[in-house]
Amino acid sequence: MSGNREYKSDVFSMLMQDKERALQLYNAMNGSSYDNPEDVEMVIHDGGISLSVRNDASFIVDARLSIYEHQSTVCPNMPVRSLIYFSVILSDMLSDKKRGTKSGKNIYGRRLVKIPTPHFVVFYNGEEEQPEVQELKLSDAFEKPTDEPNLELKCKVYNINDGKNKAIMESCGWLNDYMTFVNKVREYHADGAFDDLAIDIEKAIDYCIDNDILKEFLKTYRSEVTKSMQLNYEFDRQLELERADAIEEGLEQGLEQGIELINQLNQILLSEGKYDELQKASKDKEYQKKLLAEYGLLNEKQGE
Repeated sequence: MSGNREYKSDVFSMLMQDKERALQLYNAMNGSSYDNPEDVEMVIHDGGISLSVRNDASFIVDARLSIYEHQSTVCPNMPVRSLIYFSVILSDMLSDKKRGTKSGKNIYGRRLVKIPTPHFVVFYNGEEEQPEVQELKLSDAFEKPTDEPNLELKCKVYNINDGKNKAIMESCGWLNDYMTFVNKVREYHADGAFDDLAIDIEKAIDYCIDNDILKEFLKTYRSEVTKSMQLNYEFDRQLELERADAIEEGLEQGLEQGIELINQLNQILLSEGKYDELQKASKDKEYQKKLLAEYGLLNEKQGE
């Protein structure tokens, strides 16, 4: 469990640092049956790379680079983030610091440089309702859509909440145990104050240890797990507060803009003596919207 983990605190990534667990999840995701944990080559980021761009787990099995991320919040930007993760990992693999070693590659030479085949996966366990499996594409973020993007990246998002992706959960026992732990924290902290969070996490840890769920891991890393879960809850709570503030601010701005538009329309209709139109517009929203468009007061997005 060594290494600086300040960039992201996540029990999932702590669990994934173990080669045996990584291999078990890899087999579950790919329908394979590798049984030697030493087949797993963990991808360790160079110490000079910014901590802010590290993902949860990266490892190589049979020339396949698995880039796994765990999310408790919905994030449509995962393909963009995955592209950054892959670029950082690839840059590190091809770094001049490794020239002359087995991993050293010369991308300026005449010989084709082979790289591991990347696979991008997100494991979602947030409380918002989401599909069992969905595919996100980098091209979805392009400002100008194209049917044949020169650059594409596909990221599969798997919902690992109760009742979802049962085949994967049954094939990977520790992942199922992890979700049992997460659900216990949610259960104990459902109506609790934020100040009680650490106590509720400790209760969930005790339950899991007593029921042989991630027992050795939780006993060994109890304090790290408690701190990690606290930080995650604090992060998610901050996101919710920011989202609520943004919605409230947007509603207020929208209301002010709407009132201003109606006032402008009313002034125009009054100045032109169109009293019948003014009266009809006050009762018929579609007609009001039509007049706003005719007078150039309503742009395309506002009219949707």
